[in-house]
Amino acid sequence: MITIGGVIGAGLFVGSSAAIAAAGPAIIFSYILAGALVYIIMRMLGEMAVAHPGIRSYTEFTRHGLGHGAGFVAGWIYWYFWIIVVPIEAIAGAKIIQQWIPLPIWEIGLVLMAVMTAVNLMSARSYGEFEFWFSSIKVGAILAFVIVAASWALGFTSPSGPTLGNLFAHDGFAPKGWTPVFAAVATVFFSITGSEITTVAAAESKEPSKAIVKMGTSIAWRLLLFYVASVFLIVCVVPWPQVTPGESPFTLALNMMGFGWASTAMSVIILTAVLSCLNSAVYVSSRVLYALADKGDAPHWLVEVNARRVPARSIYIGGLAGVIGVVVGTVSPDVVFAFLVNATGTIIVFLYLMTAFAHIRLRRAHPETERQSVKVWLFPWLSYLAIAGLAAVPIAMILTPGLASQFYTTLVVLIVTIAAYFLLRKGR
Repeated sequence: MITIGGVIGAGLFVGSSAAIAAAGPAIIFSYILAGALVYIIMRMLGEMAVAHPGIRSYTEFTRHGLGHGAGFVAGWIYWYFWIIVVPIEAIAGAKIIQQWIPLPIWEIGLVLMAVMTAVNLMSARSYGEFEFWFSSIKVGAILAFVIVAASWALGFTSPSGPTLGNLFAHDGFAPKGWTPVFAAVATVFFSITGSEITTVAAAESKEPSKAIVKMGTSIAWRLLLFYVASVFLIVCVVPWPQVTPGESPFTLALNMMGFGWASTAMSVIILTAVLSCLNSAVYVSSRVLYALADKGDAPHWLVEVNARRVPARSIYIGGLAGVIGVVVGTVSPDVVFAFLVNATGTIIVFLYLMTAFAHIRLRRAHPETERQSVKVWLFPWLSYLAIAGLAAVPIAMILTPGLASQFYTTLVVLIVTIAAYFLLRKGR
């Protein structure tokens, strides 16, 4: 549930509107492609977890397979990704709460950051319990939406009969061509990122390797079901040209089906989802920073846990970064904050590419892995196919004017991180 909490947030309930508007009904293939790639990556992580049980953190698989330089880069850009998610979700939650409490967004955002920092300072068990109930609400909401929307799309509750014709009624299934479908995978990746949180949270369980193997592929299947099923039903119920970027397509679909209370209900559900994702982002960023410090890639004083056995200092840094992000996002939303958000666009693609290369190298270095029960099928061809699919995403982004800036700003962050390694770590 911690993993689901980190994946299902505003990216699904609101961000999917931008993806639908960019590619039309064919966006379904963007979600399927992204989900398939995530599934293969999770299978790679499961294989490596069984073959190398001493590794307990996501980015440490990259370090083990590709060396300390790759581990440094992967760890810091992964931390950067989640530390930017923190203010994004805090601001999104503040905007929803502002509908009911007329206070400035930055004030509400700071209160949310204080609450989530306090929750994360509790024990991992208490935090997990909190996240379980948060995640349960949005999972229940998605399942209820799937049932209601499926009944409407199939004509059981729709007064005009089945609405599946919306898939082809407005300039065809792929009205803007297929390049936007591949380019939109980057947008989808941003919203679907988080399956690998399983490897972060599993480190605090009794049997980390077993937990990673058990949950890895099942998480990928569940997320694929939640995302693909709900988005497919949205474009069946609603003519895609009516979807407005930045507005919840779930609310639009429910209103179209005659649920007048949809706007208020979805605001509450989206708020729950946002707070859940914010909670998970604070959790993951603190654990990644702790792992970096443990390997000497961050100040060693961060390798410290309090009486509840949580890395309090890393949590405080994550909370402080979130506070700064909320203030910057409020004061300079179109310049500084826009750059920070754009720079997360393809980070997860680079990370997954590094994971895939690390997996190939470790499999070849340890041929006995071929005999274990958990492994990637059709090695090495499926691994190469995953790399090709991941590499196609930034190429499609470069060819899409509205997304090219995200790739280039991410490239800046990657270059800065590599330079930091050579300046600060190499040779020490």
